[in-house]
Amino acid sequence: MALFKKVVVANRGAVAARVLRSLRAMGIPSVAVYSDADAGASYLSLAQEAVRIGPAPARESYLNVEALLDVVRSTGADGLHPGYGFLSENAVFAAQVEAAGARFIGPSPHWIEAMGHKTRARELAARHGMPVGHGSAVLSGDAAAMLQAAEAIGYPVLVKPASGGGGIGMLPARSPQELLGAIERASSMAQRGFGNAEVYLERLVDRPRHVEFQILGDRHGAVVHLHERDCSVQRRHQKLIEESPAPNLDRKVVAALAERIAQTLQTMGYDNIGTVEMLMGPDGTFSFLEMNTRLQVEHGVTEEVSGVDLVAAQVRSAAGERLADILPSTIPCCGHAIQARVYAEDPKRFFPSPGRLDVFVPPRDPGVRVECGYDQGQEVTPHYDPLLAKVIVHAATRGEAIERLMKALRAFRIEGVKNNIPALLNILASPEFQAGDVHTGLLADVMKQPVRA
Repeated sequence: MALFKKVVVANRGAVAARVLRSLRAMGIPSVAVYSDADAGASYLSLAQEAVRIGPAPARESYLNVEALLDVVRSTGADGLHPGYGFLSENAVFAAQVEAAGARFIGPSPHWIEAMGHKTRARELAARHGMPVGHGSAVLSGDAAAMLQAAEAIGYPVLVKPASGGGGIGMLPARSPQELLGAIERASSMAQRGFGNAEVYLERLVDRPRHVEFQILGDRHGAVVHLHERDCSVQRRHQKLIEESPAPNLDRKVVAALAERIAQTLQTMGYDNIGTVEMLMGPDGTFSFLEMNTRLQVEHGVTEEVSGVDLVAAQVRSAAGERLADILPSTIPCCGHAIQARVYAEDPKRFFPSPGRLDVFVPPRDPGVRVECGYDQGQEVTPHYDPLLAKVIVHAATRGEAIERLMKALRAFRIEGVKNNIPALLNILASPEFQAGDVHTGLLADVMKQPVRA
């Protein structure tokens, strides 16, 4: 079956470079888009064509739907890969791409819509027998009703946007006195970040683990899983370090849950790439958190242990191929892989640090993979997420992977902007992380301890 004749990559930075690289390896012509801030970026040379779509602000460029659709039409593209972030989980945009005569390389608009609204996704998961933690419906504007919803769940609660993700707009409330203010702030942040002010409540689990399951479906009714990733090391609900396999978990329990998730999504008819995110409480029970209907930032961790090019698999599935022809009959999980996200930010307060990359020299050690979209001399602007690079390592054991990652991070030379490498090294060197005793509160714990790295 023929794949695509030309694909537009509707994103920037590390993910644009990653997708363009796979398209080139597959022999599929590509079109890169760029804002004024990204003009001249080296990854644009990976594409056969590069088209300017607007000024630096995201809403005038990478979120400019009409500009992106114009690129699809003017270049004659029959596919569009959204990457992650920006419009990657926008069901309306996916439908508009299809209406413009191109295939949206991701799940169908139906599934993006169904899983994109967090409360409806929770309801859907519960109807299909997946374990779901305590939560509320979308909150009304009635203060008494909101307080009643929180009481029914039990404090502490987490106020969350019903649309969007990435940790934006998630605020804890540990008492009725904190609740209404947290709802107001979260609703305002959700409106600014996602154009939807709706919020809901979830039971705030103390120091849980964040374990997610990579799945892939096709348009012929098949869904498989590609094992799990542990993403527990976070700051402000945003992931910092991800690894596979998840440490210190019963492999039989994890494998059974992964298979259950894949079978559930197959029953539902899911049709492309996705990640089911679960929380594991201190008692070892798992509950559904959300589903991301796109390629994940941390997909490279799964690629390293499975040997599967997830971008290529996603593209082939979107083109109509069957999973049986895309993936091996048995998907391995070999060795251990860890990813660290390197941000242009203060390593103690984690505030963004825009500026010029006077020196930017990633590590080039064997067994180290670096995904980045920046070059030395380029500006890190305040218009986009401050992610500079993802450093991914693979080794035979977890201990060897940690050692390799720490060596790579120490070799990463960055000057001109602050970066979070000192914080990453401190986490990796902590006895808790070394022992695999990971949870979402680990960063806060480590920041109180003496610097080890």
